[in-house]
Amino acid sequence: MESKPTKLRVAAAHAAPIFMNKVATIQKVVRLIEQAGADEIKLLVFPETFVPGYPYWIECFPPLKQVGVLAKYAEESVVVEGNGEDMASIQRACRRTGVAINLGVSERMAGGYTLFNSQITVDSDGTILGVHRKLQPTYVERMVWAQGNGSTLRNWTLTLGYNLGGLVCWEHTMNGARQALIAQGEHIHAGAWPALSTMAGFEPVADAQIEALMKAHALTAQVFVITASNYVDDVCLDWMRDNLGEQTFVKAGGGWSAVLHPFCAFLAGPHIGGEEKLVQGEIDFSQLGAVKVWLDAAGHYQRPEILQFSFDKRPQWADEKINQFKAPFKGTPSEEELVTEL
Repeated sequence: MESKPTKLRVAAAHAAPIFMNKVATIQKVVRLIEQAGADEIKLLVFPETFVPGYPYWIECFPPLKQVGVLAKYAEESVVVEGNGEDMASIQRACRRTGVAINLGVSERMAGGYTLFNSQITVDSDGTILGVHRKLQPTYVERMVWAQGNGSTLRNWTLTLGYNLGGLVCWEHTMNGARQALIAQGEHIHAGAWPALSTMAGFEPVADAQIEALMKAHALTAQVFVITASNYVDDVCLDWMRDNLGEQTFVKAGGGWSAVLHPFCAFLAGPHIGGEEKLVQGEIDFSQLGAVKVWLDAAGHYQRPEILQFSFDKRPQWADEKINQFKAPFKGTPSEEELVTEL
């Protein structure tokens, strides 16, 4: 049996989507995967709801004014079906480049209208390993997304041999959610975020919150953390103005992206602001043994006879009960597909 690599080059995609344009943003995802492949990156993490973008307008306008744009948002959300219309080009890009990804999307239930704030894990062979659905949409996000459940609160084992888990934004404040990933043997964590520091009232605190939560998970879970944030660009601001009117609550810029060691050292970043960048760092699992001498949250530091933990893994939504997410990648792309995508 081939041994798994000790060192991996990984990256956070600090980038903005082509706001509210699913097709164009998926094409951008493919381009970023291609860029990662050229840089010999093995795992690439994307921001929260990168496709089709985070709906910043929910913080800015009255609910009755949002009905039309929320319906449009559902149309632009991603249907996660293996080899399906929304996912096929992404799967091919992963297979072609050998890059595994964790991709933040607004997910739409196939054949329906219900949305979830989700992270899709696609392996380096193009297989969709699974989808994590945010357990608790935050504040006015509840107008947009339904609640996830414990069936998607799990890690996915990459071909690289390591377990990848992820959580979305303030879901990291849910200690039980983090503990569920720890208990299942997480090795690498994907943290997905929007550009919180651009929102009114969050300018002085948002980046500090993200850094604190990401470092807390790195240390308490003893995992390498890759955290990716989008930033707000003029495409986003112009779209909101043209479709909803003027607002002063969200401005351009923001985002906080980094790669963290389990002892909280920066392996890359932090990178903030409106400059697109693959924030690249090398994670070295040979260093994990020394960390585990001190702390092992899945082992000698858990005290299970005192602190007992469990969570409900049962699927709740109909599509989860038929395990529709995982589908084998359908072979090597044709020359015509390669030319079209490149």
